[in-house]
Amino acid sequence: MSNIVHQYFKKESEGTKKLVQVNPIQFTGIEINISPSGEIEAIEMEENLEIIDLITTQGYKESSALEFNLYYSGIITGEYKPDDYS
Repeated sequence: MSNIVHQYFKKESEGTKKLVQVNPIQFTGIEINISPSGEIEAIEMEENLEIIDLITTQGYKESSALEFNLYYSGIITGEYKPDDYS
């Protein structure tokens, strides 16, 4: 069994917060979209050898595992207001 240290990124766009978890070994990821109304959508990203380059050129900044996992597990719910989380 191998341990993988994922990389995390985030950005805000048009009132939507986007968080991404990237597996740098398998070049896959999970993107979470959080709408201003609090709806959360998780999308699995398929294998792409250039995934990290794509994310960084799209304006994503490095983020923390804690923030991603709080949303992904459903611990943080409710309405998201862009000014509340920086």
